[in-house]
Amino acid sequence: MLKVLIGSWALFLGMFMLMVGNGLQGTLLGIRGGIENFSTFHMSIIMSAYFVGFLGGSRLAPEMIRRVGHVRVFAALGSTISAVLILYPVLTEVWAWTLGRVVIGFCFAGVYVTAESWLNNAATNENRGKSLSVYMLAQMSGIVVAQGILSVGDVGGYVLFIIPSVLVSLAFAPILLSVSPTPSFETTRAMSIRNLVKISPLASVGMFLLGGVFAAQFGMTAVYGTQAGMSVGQISLLVSVIYVTALAAQYPIGWASDRMDRRILIIGLAALGGVGALLSAMSGGDYYVILVGAAIVGGTSNPLYSLYIAYANDFLEHEDMAAASAGFIFINGFGAIMGPILLGYVMGAFGEAYFWVVVAFLMLTMAVYGLVRVLQRPSDTSVEDQVHYAPVLASSSHVALGVSQEIYIETELEDQAAEAEQNT
Repeated sequence: MLKVLIGSWALFLGMFMLMVGNGLQGTLLGIRGGIENFSTFHMSIIMSAYFVGFLGGSRLAPEMIRRVGHVRVFAALGSTISAVLILYPVLTEVWAWTLGRVVIGFCFAGVYVTAESWLNNAATNENRGKSLSVYMLAQMSGIVVAQGILSVGDVGGYVLFIIPSVLVSLAFAPILLSVSPTPSFETTRAMSIRNLVKISPLASVGMFLLGGVFAAQFGMTAVYGTQAGMSVGQISLLVSVIYVTALAAQYPIGWASDRMDRRILIIGLAALGGVGALLSAMSGGDYYVILVGAAIVGGTSNPLYSLYIAYANDFLEHEDMAAASAGFIFINGFGAIMGPILLGYVMGAFGEAYFWVVVAFLMLTMAVYGLVRVLQRPSDTSVEDQVHYAPVLASSSHVALGVSQEIYIETELEDQAAEAEQNT
């Protein structure tokens, strides 16, 4: 782990600062929108716009990198993010914020592709898994720290918009000035959605539904908190709890995933997440009950992303895993676009507490569909034949998912070699 930190500290530091900026602007806009008297539906459009840009960036950024190189793309996208963050408080209009979110989503998608390419290039077969874990930790820590900064700032002023802009600008300095060589880059063609659904209907439907849950967590939680009359500090803690439990639950769930039928684990986690959301919905406004429910949702929904990928990989050949991952990013992104719009409509029509009702509906639908698939398709993969679980974030590009595929394959080959050695 020390070798990983020494070799890629600039990248991890840069990504940490970037995620502070991204986490701060996401929650800040949700709160500031209430101050600017934007309607709940308008805020849902604004929050959905990020995922429109992110999905477009995931598709176009690889081609941009191939044409002009990592460094130019990285610097250009970073400058654009910094500029948009400054413009938010200047242009407090729904159309301007919507456009800004599209641009920032596009740019962050490109940033992730570039940074994760560097990470993959710097890692070795021995430390690839640890590198991905540290990368995840840097991202999650940045989002949590952002909530701390938000809780002590003035959401009605300009400073909280300036801070992420400065952080994003500074984040690129250690990365671009590091001596790490520019990595080679290969674009990945996504597997068709029809083939993905045919290979694993459970993973495909689950990814779509999870997109709505992730969109709720990343953007609409702050909108919900504002509508519910929470203080800035309470909203910051609510968002932090979701991401802290998401990170903490990854590894125990991964351990269980490699030792049992993954469909049963998927059903159990989705059902538990749905119960957690219903707990918050029926809390009667009790903040601490809401926190408990949010922790359950965060701790179950985020590991489900990696779990669905691992489950789908059980039915894929090694050479098809990267293409399938790129397809899953598209499915998840499409669900993330639709999620805030659904939430905004329902919250506007029935009240802010229905934020949790929608989340519960999405999670419980995953559980019910998982149960249907268990009844329709008997398990034809033994626990011993399952590929290994590797934690990965829903915000990751196809490059990080490709790293996780390499971890699956390398671990499987090591296990096969060890088993062959024991047999001889």
